[in-house]
This record gives sequence, structure tokens and C-alpha cells, in this order.
Amino acid sequence: MKLHELRPAKGATHKEKRLGRGEASGKGGTSTKGNKGGQSRAGYQRKLAHEGGQMPIQRRVPKRGFNNIHRVEYKVFNLGQVEQLVEKYELSEFSLENLYINGLVGRTDLVKVLGNGELKSKVVFKINAVSDKAKAAIEAAGGSVEIIK
Repeated sequence: MKLHELRPAKGATHKEKRLGRGEASGKGGTSTKGNKGGQSRAGYQRKLAHEGGQMPIQRRVPKRGFNNIHRVEYKVFNLGQVEQLVEKYELSEFSLENLYINGLVGRTDLVKVLGNGELKSKVVFKINAVSDKAKAAIEAAGGSVEIIK
């Protein structure tokens, strides 16, 4: 076998479909796109959410409520939960980094501590927000609170 004798394997290559090259090709005229209409034109793009003339779902379903774009979502921990987490993970500091390392919050989550439950251990808090009741309970247990912006 010589280099000039090399060929692709049988069935590996296909003839290119030559569209719009005259009536004799059998694919001339409309180039297999049917007759007229947007889909037979170059550059056709169907409209987003178009359902063929049927009323689209975003118009069929009624709108309800209000979403405040300025709302701040916090990952909330009560003092009772904090006490359990401090014991379980042996934390001396309740900070965003410690919570992230232990898989309790996401990287971008904001954390707020609320005053439900009891805190017995002395813990340093470095969090985004805290309620007044929780702050008083933390300071009564000998801990401190640092608010991170």
C-alpha cells in the first residue's frame, strides 16, 4: 500500500447535500424548506416562549404577590442551635468562616443570630446581624458580638 492509495473506510464519508442548485438536482427551488413563511427565510428565529398561536403560559398563569428587590435574606441560627453547634464542632468562635468550613452555610450567605433558646458557653460571634435579645444573652454568657458588613 502506498500513500496515494489511502482512502477513508467504506461508509465513513457521505456526499454533501447540495441544496438550491437547480431543478435537476431534485433539491432546487425551495431547497427542502417547504413553501413561503418565516421558517423558509434566511435568518429565521422563533420567538421566545412562542407556542404556535396558543396563549403562552406566562400569560395564562395569573400574577400574584410582590417581590421586594431590596430584601436581604439571612441564614438564621437561634441561640439553642448555636449551643448545639458549639458543642458538636467544638467552636470557640462562631464566625462565617467556621460555619462555611463545617458546611453549615454557603460562601456568600449572610448569617443572623436570634434569641430563641439558651446559650451557656462563652462564644465570640463574628456575624452579619444579631437581634437585641440574642445580643443580651450572648453578653450575659460572657461572649462578645462583632458585626461584619
